[in-house]
Amino acid sequence: MPHHRQITVFDSTLRDGEQAPGNAMSPEHKVALALALEEVGVDVIEAGFPSSSPEDFKAVQQVAQALTTAKLSTLNRAVPADIEAAAEAGGVDRHQIQIMATGSDFHLAHKRGISRQQGIDEVVAAVRLAGQLGFRDVSLGVEDASRGSDELLRPLVTEAVAAGVTTVVLADTTGRLLPTEFGDLVRRVRAWTPPEVVLSTHCHDDLGLGLANALAGLLAGAGAVQTTIGGIGERAGNTPLEELAAVLHYKGDQLGLSCGVRTDGLFAAFDQLCQAIGMPWPRNKAIVGEYVFSTAAGIHQAGLIKEPATYEYVEAARFGRRRQILIGRHSGRAVLRHLVEQAGRAPDPELIAALYERHVAGGQREVTTIEELAAVVAAEAADWRRGTGER
Repeated sequence: MPHHRQITVFDSTLRDGEQAPGNAMSPEHKVALALALEEVGVDVIEAGFPSSSPEDFKAVQQVAQALTTAKLSTLNRAVPADIEAAAEAGGVDRHQIQIMATGSDFHLAHKRGISRQQGIDEVVAAVRLAGQLGFRDVSLGVEDASRGSDELLRPLVTEAVAAGVTTVVLADTTGRLLPTEFGDLVRRVRAWTPPEVVLSTHCHDDLGLGLANALAGLLAGAGAVQTTIGGIGERAGNTPLEELAAVLHYKGDQLGLSCGVRTDGLFAAFDQLCQAIGMPWPRNKAIVGEYVFSTAAGIHQAGLIKEPATYEYVEAARFGRRRQILIGRHSGRAVLRHLVEQAGRAPDPELIAALYERHVAGGQREVTTIEELAAVVAAEAADWRRGTGER
């Protein structure tokens, strides 16, 4: 067996995912989703931003009480009130407190209005306070690290680590980098930090590269990835949990990477999320899309009937899904021959032609499943056997 480096999966569905428009969740929804994430094997679950609202504080309290195997995480500004609120809401045991740092001169000037040294000093003070309160797992979330210069990032990271940071999260906050660029960033920061400090990725999907950048970060030395279910989150969202798990399942040997996420529960967790926030299933999103394991095209159906692997690399059952052959105007005669044979009748060309005209060539707008059509074809084939030629 090839050697695999086990990565930590950190999920931010309940924080970054929830703060995007339309995704608000009640504390009860957050607890249920946290338990679903824990059940599939997520290592760290970010429950919220406790100082941002009474609802978030309550949600963090309830999630902290509910989790039994996964670590809790919270997001906090580098101010004493936030650190103290996190300790009060979630306790300090099995709690990875994440402290935000300003990682670019652009954000320092236009968002914060402070100097580089002020940004570093506030982080160091917050990290030290977290340690004094009893936190043993302190994460530095470097916002806008993808626009940060080495002259800012290096002292920020090294001084925070010296103060007690155990994980450094590099955020491509605006989703602007290519995988090669993000990999280079991780590689540089890896060279500045001792090996026991974990590097983590927080990649946004504005260019559709959230997953690719996370993988590039892992190959460059990161040991953790921040994800969300279905990739929900600010703007275009984040690295999707289910896509990361799928890549590591199918390509883990090639990449030398693995994680502890169990793939068969991921779709159920996604469906639970959709119900909680009122989000419809997308049609074509990898792993969780409504039709990603379905086909209505005749050429594909002909291949799938003979051997599913002809058009199916990602296996539906492995992700709690099932393959569907749908009948629509692009379906061909192969599926009809298959159903007639299943009904115990030889695929008479005239019968197949009649079935094709009636059920495929008509150009119906609504598709039907192969199971629904099977009963109809069986009945019509029986009528045909009796010599009626009619349904």
